Amino acid sequence: MFCSHDQIIVAPYVHMFNCWNRRYMYIVLFSCARTGAQPPQKSTPSANYRNRVNIQRDRAGASSDDEHQQKSEDENGLQNIQLEDLVEMIQNTEKNILLLNQARLQALERADKIIKEKEALQQEINNLEIKLSETGAQSKLSSKGMSDAEALEFDVLKEENMLLKDDITFFKEKLIEITETEESLFKLEKERALLDASLRELECAFIAAQSDMLKLGPMQHDAWWEKVENLEELLESTANQVEHAALILDGYHDVQDKVDKLEASLGATNISEFCLYLVDLLKKRVKSIEERFQACNHEMHSQIELYEHSIVEFHDTLSKLIKESEKKSMEHYAEGMPSEFWSRISLLIDGWSLEKKISNNDANILREMAWKRDSRLREAYLSSRGKAERELIDSFLKMALPGTSSGLHIVHIAAEMAPVAKVGGLADVISGLGKALQKKGNLVEIILPKYDCMQHNQINNLKVLDVVVQSYFEGNMFANKIWTGTVEGLSVYFIEPQHPDKFFWRAQYYGEHDDFKRFSYFSRVALELLYQSAKKVDIIHCHDWQTAFVAPLYWDVYANLGFNSARICFTCHNFEYQGTAPAQDLAYRGLDVEHLDRADRMRDNSHGRINVVKGAIVYSNIITTVSPTYAQEVRSEGGRGLQDTLKIHSKKFVGILNGIDTDTWNPSTDRFLKVQYSANDLYGKSANKAALTKQLKMSSANASQPLVGCITRLVPQKGVHLIRHAIYKTAELGGQFILLGSSPVPNIQREFEGIADQFQNNNNIRLLLKYDDALSHMIFAASDMFIVPSMFEPCGLTQMIAMRYGSVPVVRKTGGLNDSVFDFDDETIPMELRNGFTFLKADEQGFDSALERAFNYYHRKPEVWKQLVQKDMKIDFSWDTSASQYEDIYQRAAARARAAT
Repeated sequence: MFCSHDQIIVAPYVHMFNCWNRRYMYIVLFSCARTGAQPPQKSTPSANYRNRVNIQRDRAGASSDDEHQQKSEDENGLQNIQLEDLVEMIQNTEKNILLLNQARLQALERADKIIKEKEALQQEINNLEIKLSETGAQSKLSSKGMSDAEALEFDVLKEENMLLKDDITFFKEKLIEITETEESLFKLEKERALLDASLRELECAFIAAQSDMLKLGPMQHDAWWEKVENLEELLESTANQVEHAALILDGYHDVQDKVDKLEASLGATNISEFCLYLVDLLKKRVKSIEERFQACNHEMHSQIELYEHSIVEFHDTLSKLIKESEKKSMEHYAEGMPSEFWSRISLLIDGWSLEKKISNNDANILREMAWKRDSRLREAYLSSRGKAERELIDSFLKMALPGTSSGLHIVHIAAEMAPVAKVGGLADVISGLGKALQKKGNLVEIILPKYDCMQHNQINNLKVLDVVVQSYFEGNMFANKIWTGTVEGLSVYFIEPQHPDKFFWRAQYYGEHDDFKRFSYFSRVALELLYQSAKKVDIIHCHDWQTAFVAPLYWDVYANLGFNSARICFTCHNFEYQGTAPAQDLAYRGLDVEHLDRADRMRDNSHGRINVVKGAIVYSNIITTVSPTYAQEVRSEGGRGLQDTLKIHSKKFVGILNGIDTDTWNPSTDRFLKVQYSANDLYGKSANKAALTKQLKMSSANASQPLVGCITRLVPQKGVHLIRHAIYKTAELGGQFILLGSSPVPNIQREFEGIADQFQNNNNIRLLLKYDDALSHMIFAASDMFIVPSMFEPCGLTQMIAMRYGSVPVVRKTGGLNDSVFDFDDETIPMELRNGFTFLKADEQGFDSALERAFNYYHRKPEVWKQLVQKDMKIDFSWDTSASQYEDIYQRAAARARAAT
């Protein structure tokens, strides 16, 4: 029958998709065995296979003594077959897939020939219709002279002729349906080819994926399984489509009957021998199609058998490896547990302590074990997954043995942290420094306000503790909810005040009329949280005026309550902002006004108000700022009135240059870039430049035009007048300029909006008066030069990021800019340190000189410029060096604290 021919086409594909599903589940099963994850529970051959594996595991446990005797021998055998046999099996499988694809291509070629023959047949049928029409016309002409008997015979013949035409029409419709079905089959074939390519990629990457899977922590398995299930559903869906196509073809079983009827009808009417010839030709073509597809079917089945044989061999190898994989999976987890896992353990312990489920003494012991990454805690946690919380607590308490730690317990109290609550550079410091300190073996925790506008999707395992912390404020006690979560692998506590003023439900971080009240409240609750948790903290590190209250509160209130193990470190990121208020406000925070409102304590040096930054300088054990040069500058006019206080306390004051997060700012992995690149392969930099200029509809006619970038807040500190001048100077020098940033100052914003309008028809200048994180990454990658003409700059991060992306900085020598950028033409500086172009005076002449020198090197000495770009990209601006400096001063302060007790 004709339908069997098309079923022959579909049957191998249905069979092949079933094979691919089995093969896919084998790979998933092996990966799961290596990682300890559980595959999706489905009634499939893979599920039966897993049951067999479990039975084998039980039998293996019953015969553990025999295995112990053969352990050495088995391990050697497994090691010999694991990687080599697996690679060999995959290579054999790839060869078989290649043979299968070759057979498929041959089948497609034959199918093309058949289609052409069908088209020829269709043309012949059309000719037959024409012939029949002519015959009908002739019959009408001759009917006039017929007798009654002849007329009756003619009517019968005419009726049969009409039936014949109906049969031909039906046959044409079926041919069209078959053609459409073939087209759908070809589409399915394309989908199958794509799936086949994906599976081959999985095979090629299989061995590498083993090691990657071993690095996955428990919290990552859910996301991984979701991807696995999606792919499996895609395979099943495609197989279903093929089966559906087969069912459709089953409906065409009567086509051959119609062909037979057509032949009989033509024979009965004796209309034309040509019609019989056509029917005979049609039958021959059908037979030819059947023979060809049978040959194709045989070939494809042969290849599938080879493929299935490879799968069986592959399965046998996996079976041998599974037992060894299960034994080693937990060991790999032991070595590769991420920092986030240990942060989650620490938060569990702290939560139990605050909720009074364990004693403070047990909590301190377990915390030490957690930051030492004691494997017993890990094993207890993993073995207790899915059990009641009480069972987990009991298993932890069994291991609560006394111990010591060489690391420090450091708590940062801050108003910002990237990426959950970011306004400026402070947020980057909290996360970057925290991660670097944690990598060095210290226990690091962060305390933040729980803002309503923070990025909740950046927090893992966010939950509220079953405890309420009461805190004093303005003569009353107020309740506070405590939330915990992990951010960037760090343990974070979020304080949510139950105060009627809803301090942190304002839809913004700063800029409220009662900011002094909001953050002084937060500082007191943060210390209350540490006090009630009975933690033995070594360092409490507070930042900027928002948490400067911590220092006087700690020493004047909490130290008197017995919470005195910690030493206070205060970092001022910008002395421009100091936090002042009437002295009486101190009483609302529970502080003694008469004791603190003194010139040598918290009274501001310029007026009668109290100054919380000054209080932090006086009461802290360590004072830092964000670069060595800025530390020198603030001892004079840069101190904004606190220079004398800093001189008095200069022995505990130091400048430490900030670093950048080199994981986030990495051109070789940056997901925002069109093309990733590195110092050794700069093609991607020019590709990103071309992409950005196209995106912003800038001129790309002259590829040698240098592109100058600037990303900044448009405030007086950043040298607004020099940024404005830089736009015109770059245009004069024949370059291109992109500015990204906005101003909170209305007249400055309006001024730059006017400049943007002026250059709106200039294809070389673009002013984007907003902030766009993704676009900032592209500007760093696309720009050849990057300007930072600040009036003062405590540290600055953009010049470091620019160099990381191969954009040469042009900066003013101030603050952190002076500590990170060294002029390329300054012969007093070693050549290996020269990395940019600098100027000293904050005027147009100084800036012009630096920018012109940069343009000259770019145009006239391209090889020198390329070497400069590559050198800049290789400079280490990570947090590692800065974290070591912080760790050193922490250790010295903690040692003095221990000596005093």
